[in-house]
Order: sequence, then C-alpha cells, then structure tokens
Amino acid sequence: MSVASSGRKTMDEDEERDAVFFRLENLGYRVGQGLVERFSRDRPRFNDTLDVIKFLCKDLWMLVFRKQIDNLKTNHRGVYVLTDNAFRPFSRMSTETGGQAVLRAQPFLWFPCGIVRGALAAMGINATVQAESSELPGAVFQIKTIPAKA
Repeated sequence: MSVASSGRKTMDEDEERDAVFFRLENLGYRVGQGLVERFSRDRPRFNDTLDVIKFLCKDLWMLVFRKQIDNLKTNHRGVYVLTDNAFRPFSRMSTETGGQAVLRAQPFLWFPCGIVRGALAAMGINATVQAESSELPGAVFQIKTIPAKA
C-alpha cells in the first residue's frame, strides 16, 4: 500500500529539514533568553539598542563562544552586522574546496541565531536574525530590529 493511498502525508526532505532548523532555532531562543536573564540581572538597564548589541558582542559572545565578536557594523536604522572571523563551532570543520564545506556548515548557524534572537527578546528587542558563512571558519550574523508598535 502506498503512502498516498493510506491517507497519511509524509514530509518531503525539505520540509523535514526546515522543521529541524525551526526546532534548533527555538532551542537557541530559549537558551538565549535564559542566559540573559541569568547574566544581566546584576547590570544596570541598557539605554538603547546599540548598548544591547554591544553587550551581546562582548559579554554574551564571550560567555557562549569564549571570544568577542570581531566586527560590528550598523546603518543606525535598526540593522546590525556582527562578524566572527573564527566562529568556534566552525573551527574544527573541514574546509575542503568546492563550496561543500560552507553548505554543510550552514545548519550549525540556526542554534546561534536562536541564541541571539532570544537574548535580544529577553532585553526587550524584537528582531530577526540571519547568519551565513562565505568562507570557513567565519560567520556573519545580521540582526534587523523590529520597531515596537505604538
């Protein structure tokens, strides 16, 4: 009996992979929230979004990845680009030629994206977080803040 005739739907590989990435990102989100709740409670409140992003680049990154972000850029309109030239989860990955290593590394960015988004949410900033790598072991995280509705 085929799957179609049994009346049950099966997820194709893309849907299944997306579901796994969604779960990884959500796990990271919860971890990020917990880390901020635990490690920022003894600090004074942050004055603005840039202060929060700086805390993330220095203190939170050090806590999670044992190093600070290498570069932070912003357009001062809610977009922040964090560059980590030696992203620890990529440090021991193979860097074979042909671009396959970068493709294989991409799933390892979902959990850290969730950590960043969860940390920002715990500090009152709603944002989307995307990450990519064009060359291992580097990673670039793009944060777009979502303004609060008035």
